[in-house]
Amino acid sequence: MARTTPSRFRFDRLGTLPVAAAVLTATVALYLVFVVFGNVTDFGTNRDFVRHVLAMDTTFGDPDLMWRAITSTALQDLAYVAIIVWEALTAAVLVLATARWLRALRAPTGYGGARRTTTLGLLMFMLLFGVGFLAIGGEWFAMWQSSHWNGVEAAVRNLLLAGVVLVVVHLPAERWDGGS
Repeated sequence: MARTTPSRFRFDRLGTLPVAAAVLTATVALYLVFVVFGNVTDFGTNRDFVRHVLAMDTTFGDPDLMWRAITSTALQDLAYVAIIVWEALTAAVLVLATARWLRALRAPTGYGGARRTTTLGLLMFMLLFGVGFLAIGGEWFAMWQSSHWNGVEAAVRNLLLAGVVLVVVHLPAERWDGGS
């Protein structure tokens, strides 16, 4: 009967689904922390992006759509600050989820809390990029028409990232809550 040493046991666990879920959650959390940091430290660059999207000043200029434009810089800046706040809250939830994964991996008594927190953070992330950037920015404000101020492709990448992580976190596996 072979005896498993603690270090060997940890090494064997590196390829498990809970470890994959933890690493992927941490990846999205770190990415969003960097996004928030960039938006705060380089406020003007992305503020200009939001202003142009909401003003619809680089779209085709179709009069049937232009009534949707928001040209008030105060409202544009309010929208941008709301985006940053949502990103920061989402990043905080995903950082908490990462901490819960790490705690559960050290003392595997169940991954339910980590899975639920990750799911909440990813849904917040998907709301930002799916509803905020694709639906509202992309379609309502016709961002897809702009050759310069178009974040549709980036939003799709972010939705894909979050979707893959969400699927991994919810894959059926033996003993998710048993710690293997």
